[in-house]
This record gives sequence, C-alpha cells and structure tokens, in this order.
Amino acid sequence: MSSAVTPLWRRVVAETLGTGLLVTVVVGSGIAAATLSPDDVGLQLLENAFATALGLAVLILMLGPVSGAHFNPVVSAVDWWLGHRTGTGLTLRELAAYIPAQLVGAVVGAVLANLMYNEAAVSWSTTDRSAAHLLLGEVVATAGLVVLIFALAWSGRATLAPAAVGAYIGSAYWFTSSTSFANPAVSIGRAFSDTFAGIAPGSLPGFLIAQIFGAIIGTGLLAILYPGAGQAADDIVSPRTNSTSTTSTTGAST
Repeated sequence: MSSAVTPLWRRVVAETLGTGLLVTVVVGSGIAAATLSPDDVGLQLLENAFATALGLAVLILMLGPVSGAHFNPVVSAVDWWLGHRTGTGLTLRELAAYIPAQLVGAVVGAVLANLMYNEAAVSWSTTDRSAAHLLLGEVVATAGLVVLIFALAWSGRATLAPAAVGAYIGSAYWFTSSTSFANPAVSIGRAFSDTFAGIAPGSLPGFLIAQIFGAIIGTGLLAILYPGAGQAADDIVSPRTNSTSTTSTTGAST
C-alpha cells in the first residue's frame, strides 16, 4: 500500500455523499416509477431497478478514486475482516469512520429524495417486509454481492466493479424475493420514505440480521473459492487513487 493515501476525512465525505446519493437514486426513482406507471407494479420495479443499476455504476466511477466506493457497511466490515490479517483493506479506525458516514448519508439521501418529489421530509414507511422468504432473499443477495466484489478484486478485475456491481444489483431486484436491498445503510435510509422503495421500521431488524448473515456466508464462500481474497482487500470495491500515485486501497449497493 502506498504511503501517500487520501486523507480519511476526505474518504468519509465521499462515503457519506455516495451512500446518500445511492439512496436518493433508489427512493427517487421509486417515487417517479409509481407516479409514471401507477397501474403496473412490474413496470415500476423495472424502472426502479434500471435507474438503481445505472446510478450505482456512476457513483462507483465518480467516488471510487476517493474512498473506494463501499457505500455499504457489510462490504466495509468484510473488507476489514479479510484484510486485517494481511495488513490490507480498512483499519479498525477507518471502519469506525466509514460505517457512521454511510448511515448518515443514507438517511439524508432519503430525505433529499422525499423533498425533490414534494413529499414530507420524513414519512416512515408502512411497507411490511418481514416475511421469512424475503429475509432469505436478503441473505442470497448480500452473500452474492460480497463474493462478486472480492472475486473481482482477487482476480485483478476491480476496474470492472462499476458495471459488474451495477448489473448484479439491477438483476437481483428481480431474482431475489426481497428486491435486493443487500445493504444495511440503504435499508435504514429507505425506512424514512413511505413510497415505492420503502421498508417499514418494524421490518428493519430482520433485514439487517439477514444481511449480516449473508455477509458471513459470502465470507465463508470466499474462503473456499478465493482463499487469498484478503490480500486484495485494498481493491474493494474500486481501486482508490490520489494525485501522487495510483494505489489500491479501500473501496454499492444497493
């Protein structure tokens, strides 16, 4: 790892901004979809998924060079866990800075989306998502996301992360029963909007537990498929660069 790295405060700003804009894309496109296609839920989901996939790819491209574009607490946690034994990835201090930034950004992003569509700044979602099959969907979505991101880094293809992660999340909107939140920060942010993409606060604990469990399963799969993945933790999600060097350091979701 290069000694010339982007200051932590700048990375925290990038994580806050990126997670916030990701939630703005998710919630805002959901509101637009429900307005433009009020009688077709399938079309609403297609519009929401398409906008989210493209928005996530753009945000990784835009902010990956600064922070690596985690935008997801489970990605940051797995990055720290796999990398700490090899001296790569996030340090515990950086992890403690990234996760609060992501959570704050997610809430602000939901509020911004609400305000842009002339909704109340905060309107707690009433969409119940507590069914067991939805939680299973979150386990699958999160595990798959973790394996994808670290497989790209381990194989030297982290530069493909914007397209690959965006494509995965866009497709997981459809192949998982939960529509692939796969991100604790995004899940919390979506609770602040009683719109198409929302989740009732009472459903949050189950989703968060499912996402953590999915991250654990994903980490286990990495140990089997890519036992050296921790050595590539500096490239998660996207290689980070600075003005004096190009270095792989810490690096969507959904």
